[in-house]
Amino acid sequence: MKKILLFLLISSSAWAQQPKKNKYNYDDFNLLVKVEDKEKYYQEMLREKPEDKTKVARYNDYRSSLAVGWLAKGNLEKYRYYTKSHPEFSFIELLDFTYALEYLVEDSKNLNLVEQVSREYLDRLDKVKTNDELTLDRMRVLLEVNAMANAKLGNVTTAMKNITRSSTIKSMRDAKYFKDSKSNYLNRYAIVLAAAGQQQKALDLLIEAVRNADSNPKLVATLREVYKKVNGNEDGLQELIKSLQDVAYQKYYKEVEKLYIADSKIPFQGTMLDPNDNTKKIPILTAKQHAKDISLIDLDGKTVNFSDYKGKIMVIDFWTTGCTPCVSAFAGFEKVVADYKKEEFQLFVVNLYEEQPAIKSFIAKRGITLDVLRDEPNKTYDIQATPTKIVFDPMGNIRFYSVSYAGSTDREYYKLKAMVEIIKANS
Repeated sequence: MKKILLFLLISSSAWAQQPKKNKYNYDDFNLLVKVEDKEKYYQEMLREKPEDKTKVARYNDYRSSLAVGWLAKGNLEKYRYYTKSHPEFSFIELLDFTYALEYLVEDSKNLNLVEQVSREYLDRLDKVKTNDELTLDRMRVLLEVNAMANAKLGNVTTAMKNITRSSTIKSMRDAKYFKDSKSNYLNRYAIVLAAAGQQQKALDLLIEAVRNADSNPKLVATLREVYKKVNGNEDGLQELIKSLQDVAYQKYYKEVEKLYIADSKIPFQGTMLDPNDNTKKIPILTAKQHAKDISLIDLDGKTVNFSDYKGKIMVIDFWTTGCTPCVSAFAGFEKVVADYKKEEFQLFVVNLYEEQPAIKSFIAKRGITLDVLRDEPNKTYDIQATPTKIVFDPMGNIRFYSVSYAGSTDREYYKLKAMVEIIKANS
């Protein structure tokens, strides 16, 4: 949490101190969404400013980004071309690299590519012998992805070796930081077990994951496949999944119910326990005006008045593009939005501090479908940590607020859905 608070404080001043940009610069390059457009930009830059062979590292960031971009499209040839000088991945690029492989491993057409590229990078990390916690966590993901690819390719011994090794690496799997860390691990482990002929053990693992909300749609899909292998048919499958999901939802409904705010008169301050001293509370948000008096702008520059949403349950969630837990929560939000699309409900994700082009580029790259607003100066609720969500009843009263990512897509979904249902029950 301290790291997130620090990020926000730095961000608010950093943009105000940006130096004048050169014609060609990495910031403008990075705003481009399509890798094809990035490659064109890079080639134009090289024509105007040819590479100095004695200063190869000068364009490493460009090459790394292009390599990852082409990898995400399954283009091994261009990935190889842009990594032939062995540019070092920044941590952000390493994140995108692992995200690309995680996406590709779900597609059976790219299994050999995933196995080969992940193995090569694992060998590279083994030689470095890093102790950095974040890098080790990405190493753990690469082992899982490699194991899953090998399991699907029939290389069961290698798959089991790597999934087992992934469990021994110090990682952030339970830290509720990266999207679906534990859910993805359990799903991949189950796939390896099933490939090794241990279908019942895989099924038991998946059932427990869904019951505990350590789940996401991919894991549930794997449960369906493994169930059919174990039982020979789908009889009772839907009833089983529903019962497990009901158990998980009811658990979080009871937890959330205790957080309902019966009286949130303005001014209102939301707090959390100080991570350095559990006897103290620190402010997370401050509401100095009623929701009906608040207006923000969307990504098209249009004004959005909260007063227009009177009569609807409204959720606003504060985030930044550099806040990984913030973006991790979005998949759960999208499930809630889908549930209530025909009801009096509205959810906004409100970006803090960042400029419109950077936000629009990020949204396009990630395929985010949520409604986005901007509060660049962070004046609306003086948010002190991200992610922070606020949930209003139909009259605009604050009924819930919460900080942090719940740890899985389904748990995030259950918690927010419970908040909505509790407000409906009390309205």
